[in-house]
Amino acid sequence: MPRPALIVRLALWLWFAAAIAGGYYLLLQRLNPIALPVIIGGLAALALYLYFRLPGLRDWLDDISPLTLVQLHLSRFFGAYFLFLFYRGDLPYAFAVPAGIGELIVAVLALGLIAIRRDPVRQRHYLTRWNLIGLIDIILVTVSAARIYAAHPPQLRALTHLPLSLLPLFLFPLLIATHVMIFARLLRR
Repeated sequence: MPRPALIVRLALWLWFAAAIAGGYYLLLQRLNPIALPVIIGGLAALALYLYFRLPGLRDWLDDISPLTLVQLHLSRFFGAYFLFLFYRGDLPYAFAVPAGIGELIVAVLALGLIAIRRDPVRQRHYLTRWNLIGLIDIILVTVSAARIYAAHPPQLRALTHLPLSLLPLFLFPLLIATHVMIFARLLRR
């Protein structure tokens, strides 16, 4: 296994472990509500800083098929869980329904993108559109969560403890960072 691959895997596992600890110890409940978008943006910015500033890491990640990065976004089927939590009364409509539907759409489009892997021209055009839609969606989900959480923290309490605390502490920053990485690769090619 190349050295950057090992370092990336180790860093992701450590980040994931820290996110689990943050959820377990209710870190998000102890912070000011404005911390939610700051944490998501800060972690995404840190991942992107490392990507753009470490040439060995960037070269290794750029050698990976963009579809590998897209596969991470299949995790966005968690949007169905948002809808379930709304139905159960654990998340408000203003967050759960738009976020849940948006995440499901992006996940389904990712499946479509993976399905056309044999046609590089169509794939590039589809990848660009999917990436833009996915980035806008995850930013809107983050802004919506921050707005609702700042106004009425108890409404999004489910996002402050495990398992959903992994979304702002781990998955959302990773999704944002991979969208930006995909755009950077598309612009370079």
